[in-house]
Amino acid sequence: MDFWFTERHTEDVQLSIRLDKHIFSEENDNNRIDIFESPEYGKILTADGYIVMTEKDEFIYHEMMTHIPMAVHPNPQRILVFGAGDGGVVRELLKYPEVERIDMVEVNTGVVEAAKKYLPFSAGGLDDPKVTIHQQNALRYIRHIVGEYDVIIIDSAGYYGPGESLLSREFYGSCYKALKDDGIMVNQHQSPFYDEDRVETQNAHKRIVNSFPISRVYQAHIPSYPSGYWLFGFASKKYHPTDDLDAKRWNERGIITNYYTTNLHRGSFALPAYVERLLKRVE
Repeated sequence: MDFWFTERHTEDVQLSIRLDKHIFSEENDNNRIDIFESPEYGKILTADGYIVMTEKDEFIYHEMMTHIPMAVHPNPQRILVFGAGDGGVVRELLKYPEVERIDMVEVNTGVVEAAKKYLPFSAGGLDDPKVTIHQQNALRYIRHIVGEYDVIIIDSAGYYGPGESLLSREFYGSCYKALKDDGIMVNQHQSPFYDEDRVETQNAHKRIVNSFPISRVYQAHIPSYPSGYWLFGFASKKYHPTDDLDAKRWNERGIITNYYTTNLHRGSFALPAYVERLLKRVE
């Protein structure tokens, strides 16, 4: 008898992945976390029935969330990460020796402990001495911080439940204040492909455009996410995401990646016409 995980993308579209076994399950006040093992995607982390990451394609998401801002900022030392309980973003950040401190704000520390135990390929850096994990609501944490961070990465699983505050004008305004004068913020922007997701994409973009002088959107192909097409937001007080990219400097670092390159970096900001129109409606 086959055992399948199915995620509903719309009323008419579902993604199903055959599983080998159910490894872990935990339900708390925030959400339900499950980890499965599958023959095609390896280990799969889900929250409330939605895929957070899979072992096979997590590198795409985590590299694009991390290396885009880190390749643009000339000296990113102090980093703030929201969410990221699976550890993938932290793993990529620790490839930069100039990083002195990573504050990770994750309201659900259950996912952190589960990732450490079952997802070592992504969570191996969560015990690094540079990393401090704060179990707190994102807005409550950042509300009173001023000029402290070089880069902020908003790695939210979605804009529902605990993530609803991440769509508020106050949250993005607080991120702006928490950054230094040349700070950069990136966030996941959802997929623009299905009608049900477009509203969240537009809402996030509208709030960011109203808060930052420089705001651009970039893209990546992530097979296990709805439609396989995903957007990210880049916002900055000073740096343009492609004009201020020092490709030579980044390539000389010798960082090993499986998706990100500096050529891809530039190309990822060239969006399809329908996405450009979608974003312009709220700018």
